[in-house]
This record gives sequence, structure tokens and C-alpha cells, in this order.
Amino acid sequence: MNGRHKAIAAAFKLMAATGADRWSRGFAQGAGIILTLHHVRPQVARSFAPNALLEITPEFLDEALSLIRGEYDIVSLDEAVLRLQQPKRGRFFVALTFDDGYRDNVEHAWPVLAKHGVPWTLFVTSGFADRTARLWWLELEEAIRALPRLDLALPDGPFTARTETDAEKNRAFDRLYWRLRKGPEAILLSATSELAARAGVDSAALVERECLPWETLRALSGAPGVTIGAHTLTHPMLAKHDAETARREIAESKARLEAELALPIRHFAYPVGDPGSAGPREFALAREAGFVSAVTTRPGHLVPAHIGHLHALPRVSLNGLHQNVTALRALLSGLPFWLRNRGRSLDVG
Repeated sequence: MNGRHKAIAAAFKLMAATGADRWSRGFAQGAGIILTLHHVRPQVARSFAPNALLEITPEFLDEALSLIRGEYDIVSLDEAVLRLQQPKRGRFFVALTFDDGYRDNVEHAWPVLAKHGVPWTLFVTSGFADRTARLWWLELEEAIRALPRLDLALPDGPFTARTETDAEKNRAFDRLYWRLRKGPEAILLSATSELAARAGVDSAALVERECLPWETLRALSGAPGVTIGAHTLTHPMLAKHDAETARREIAESKARLEAELALPIRHFAYPVGDPGSAGPREFALAREAGFVSAVTTRPGHLVPAHIGHLHALPRVSLNGLHQNVTALRALLSGLPFWLRNRGRSLDVG
């Protein structure tokens, strides 16, 4: 856990110690919240795990759902949109969403979700089901795990780092990941591909290992309480691409899922989903494609004013580095986002 996450954890503890996660609900809590999850799987102890923020354990999911169900309503995305469209006094609501389409969502998350009888949405990247898209962030992790040193010639200058120890690997991943994220996606993909090749990482095998195949998705799509949503064709950061590419990734992902699963696809999630990956242009394209709603990863609660911005809905991550009730209560209170956004309830620009 880096300094930023340590500061976040300390803030959560302070909110709990002062009772702020309870008394702030009157002004900080919205009408509801959409939670973002990725992996749900048993914990494996390892000191180099740069993508650990993307995974929680089945035990924490069980604990989280017990807490939420005791105080709030857990609803589908369709119901969440309906409650925004037809506002009325009622309990705060929570919608659960899972991004990308990972095998562990079925193997480890679904049994917990079924135990609690709660609805959930799985946002599927069709290229992962096809085995044609790349989990580049996992490729980067596996390459750095295998290599004792990094030497890359990048357009903005060379990148070098020793990666003999786990501490060195963690530092190198953090530096290189954010440097690549800031630049064009073509450079990011080329650099990770080069490192993966040097390390003997099989990119296609990673997707096969991690992601659900079409046959499982077809069976899942007919299950009670399960909603399938679209998450593009290849998981690009859409705002980094031209309008035609972004339009195709959004619209054709809907069409592909509908053809494969034989059901309407009503909801969309922007890959990465931060302001550098999805903005007003992408919001308009998702609306143009016919989606009822589209979700970002801009953190915040849902408020009645989001009825005018159904294609720019905020979500809150269940972060694997903060798997505890203290953090969850803080997130559900809305106070962290009220403070972060200086009291503003909308972040749609």
C-alpha cells in the first residue's frame, strides 16, 4: 500500500472514530450508489501485487453484502435508473457492478451473491470472450514479475529500472504504469507487448485463464438477477481515440453481445472510466448507441440531478486495498466524495 492509500485508510478511520460516517449522511449521502468490482477470489499472499486493488475476497464480499442488506436496498441497474426517474422517499439503494467478465465472478462471487439473493450486473468486454483483446495491465505485472531489469526506448525518452526484488518491482510498475497511462494507447500497448515478449508472457493465455468464454456467458445471461452490460470490444481508453473508433467500440459492443446472448443490452461501462478515458463526447456516443445508462469510475453517489446525465453516472470502487467495514461505511456515507468534490454532487464535464 503506497502513501496515498495509507492516507485514505487513515481518513476512513478518522471518519469512524469521530462518527462522521454516520452524522454526515444527512448532507453527504445521495439517493444511491453504484459499486464497482473486478475480481473476487481467495487471497494469495504475495509482496508484488500491483493490481491487488482490483480484487477482493469472497469473505469480504459476504461481509459487505450483510452490512448493506441490513441498512439499505440492493437493486439492479434497471431499478437504480427507475428510482432516479421516479424519485420518491425511500431507503438509500446500492447497485452492484462487475467489470470485464472474469471467471472468478462466476466461480467465487456468484455463490455469495446468490446466498444473499441480490441482483448484479456484469459488464463484458466482447474481445475478452473472443480471446482477441489484451489484459495489458496484467501483462505488465507478469512481465515485471519475470524480468530482473527493464529497459525500454519510449518516444518521450528511455525507461530503465532494476526489478530484482519485489520492492523494486513495485516501484518500477508504479512508475511505468502511470507514465504509459498518460500517453497514447498505441505506445502503451506496444511497450507492454515488448516486455511481455521478453519475459515469455503469453498474452492470449492470460485472457484464457482470467476471462469467461461465450458459452458460460450465454448460460449466465439467463440467470435470475443477472444483468449483462457492454464494456466495449477491446477495452480501450475511449477518449484517447478518434470519434469513429470510439463510436464503433461502443455501438458494436452492444450489437455483438445482443447477437451472442440473444437479449437486449441496456447498460454500458466505460473502460478505465476516469476523465482521461471518458468525457462528454463518449457520454453522447453511449446515448446515441441506445444505452439506457452508462457508468464511469468517477467517484460519487447518485443524486436526482443525474436523471439528466444517465450516460455519465458515477461509481464507487470496492478497492482491494481497503477491505474492511470501516472503509465501506465511509463510502456508503458519501462523505469522502462530498469532501473530494467540495460539496458538488455532479461530475459530468
